[in-house]
Amino acid sequence: MNQTKHFELKVPGGKLLVVDLDIDADSTVTAAKVSGDFFLEPEEAYEALAPALVGITTATSTEDIQSRLDAALARIDSPVALHGFDTHHLAVTVKRALSGGTDFTDHSWEILRPGVLPTPVNVALDEVLLNEVAEGKRGPTLRFWEWEDRAVVFGSYQSYANELDQEGVDKHGIIPVRRISGGGAMFMEGGNCVTYSLYAPDSLVAGYSYEASYEYLDQWVLAALSKLGVNAWYVPINDITSDGGKIGGAAQKRRKGAVLHHTTMSYDIDADKMMEVLRIGKVKVSSKGLASAKKRVDPLRRQTGVPREEIIDTMAREFATRYGAVDAELSDDSLAAARRLVDTKFLNEEWTKRIP
Repeated sequence: MNQTKHFELKVPGGKLLVVDLDIDADSTVTAAKVSGDFFLEPEEAYEALAPALVGITTATSTEDIQSRLDAALARIDSPVALHGFDTHHLAVTVKRALSGGTDFTDHSWEILRPGVLPTPVNVALDEVLLNEVAEGKRGPTLRFWEWEDRAVVFGSYQSYANELDQEGVDKHGIIPVRRISGGGAMFMEGGNCVTYSLYAPDSLVAGYSYEASYEYLDQWVLAALSKLGVNAWYVPINDITSDGGKIGGAAQKRRKGAVLHHTTMSYDIDADKMMEVLRIGKVKVSSKGLASAKKRVDPLRRQTGVPREEIIDTMAREFATRYGAVDAELSDDSLAAARRLVDTKFLNEEWTKRIP
């Protein structure tokens, strides 16, 4: 059965790319059209792009698509200049089209700000809301966390003993919570972090590499930080950093056709307490090593000088403006399901110390 595929990609800091593909019953591209508001010279360069895509299949990798485009442009006698995009951006656009990818603006988004909840409940809500999206019971959602306790939220595949110092955990009344996503441990005191979670169908990241999906899902965050005067960017795979140092990190979990993407950014930090709770840099016994570990994070409070609530409000406005999101309320059923998961899983030592 023949089909057509269409995708549009706005290059960050660049131009719009639009790709239309005709695909036959063997999943092979038989015709292609490339358009957009980009610039390129000479004219022969544009005429070479679409033919280079004919013959690829839905299984062709982004890297192979880019290689075909590069080879086609290399055959042109005159120097080629692309402005507002490059062949990698075009290859990603093609792969997103082939994979049935969707953009943020293709969905109806809700924003949840349910207020203060214990950290274990916030962690459990990630599993509940991810499953609701996967099962078609909920549309794409952005949720901002609020909490007042002290916790360490650590990755699904981390060793408890390797990441947490039990003496420091006991001394400071820390709640250790293992989340469902991978990645590293986050020291999270109430009021000292900005944390949010995205729940979406996996079509939102279809055609992106795992690494590239992180930056794509947080483009709106970088834009919001820019409005607050913070020059922030992504460091692969999952760190958000700035001129002053690391701001935060993201993690993902994918299941049943849905993706969870959540990020924690430091607003303020008690670095000495963090060093007593987490085993950061403890292989470096010198004071220089420990000092270096403490300096790796540059909190948003110092960089912006504005209240934490203003940062969250700016982020929520940016997301709503870009993607047409509307405010919504967390349902009693979802909250009750999360509280049950806290009892049966997230405060259960079998889960918390599943990797001792």
